[in-house]
Amino acid sequence: MTQMRAADRELTFAGVIVLAPSDADESPTSEQKAVLDALHLRKIDLADRVLVVNPGGYVGESTRREIDYARAAGKPVSFTDPG
Repeated sequence: MTQMRAADRELTFAGVIVLAPSDADESPTSEQKAVLDALHLRKIDLADRVLVVNPGGYVGESTRREIDYARAAGKPVSFTDPG
């Protein structure tokens, strides 16, 4: 089980509504990536807070952009690994 799925499961069983990113087994096309990027921002709009699942402290470019968006919207942001 991936760390993302484990966090989703733990939060769900704690009674938290989880709006997680899409879990794709393959790399999306550029068109699909644009759709996913916009969708992730809409999910942040709906969220009360954002939990970044960042194994080993790694945060990629898209995730960094989403963190900045969440903070600009006043959403609390926390991380699974301090990095």
